Amino acid sequence: MFQGETAITVDDKGRLAIPSAYRERVAVACGNRLVMTYNPFEAGCLWLFPREGWEKVRDQVNALPGVKAVHRALQMKLVGAAAMLEPDGAARILLPASQRVAAGIEKRAVLLGMGNKFELWSEQAHLAKVRQTIGEAEISESMRDLHL
Repeated sequence: MFQGETAITVDDKGRLAIPSAYRERVAVACGNRLVMTYNPFEAGCLWLFPREGWEKVRDQVNALPGVKAVHRALQMKLVGAAAMLEPDGAARILLPASQRVAAGIEKRAVLLGMGNKFELWSEQAHLAKVRQTIGEAEISESMRDLHL
């Protein structure tokens, strides 16, 4: 559904404009209802889901037994921090200040279409991530069958 990399500017009020290439897809896929939450696996990144896709993720995460600390941490970062967002008339969404600060997102950011969701990266974290290479020792069994 979503793919590609777009440099984004966050305005002084903490808003970003949904790129025009995605506006119709966002409107159709989720009726302009989005959910933003933390990426629990990588610093400097927030996740932005279409609402329907988010509900499936939320339900899976909430079904995890709360007796394990790692489950509670995942529930806190994903479900507890989830913010419902709707673009305004200018196709801008207001990013929650607490999430912007935690991810280090300031004026410049990078929006990545990752299929079922977007990732919103701080410019610095994104640059550091794309500069990392995947070492031979890190290649998983699933990756060995790819024809790249």
